[in-house]
Amino acid sequence: MNTINYNAQAALYLGSDLNAAFAQGARRFSSAAKAIRFALEEAAPVSLRGARMIVDGRTYDARDLHDLYDKDGYPLLRKQDRQAILQAE
Repeated sequence: MNTINYNAQAALYLGSDLNAAFAQGARRFSSAAKAIRFALEEAAPVSLRGARMIVDGRTYDARDLHDLYDKDGYPLLRKQDRQAILQAE
């Protein structure tokens, strides 16, 4: 996987399979980072089966989304990090 511009706009398709994901249409996000966060932290896990994200003309699947979320360069606080901050306050 090449590098990604986490700040670029993204189209996210979610569904139980690829056909369902494209049939439901894209959710648009102002950044790829926000699309990834939504897919992995908020969307139903079953919807990742057909997940595709399009950023700058490149398509990423569910495995790519997980890899991008886990990379050191992911710019947003992850759910567990946000929860730890709230618990510390």
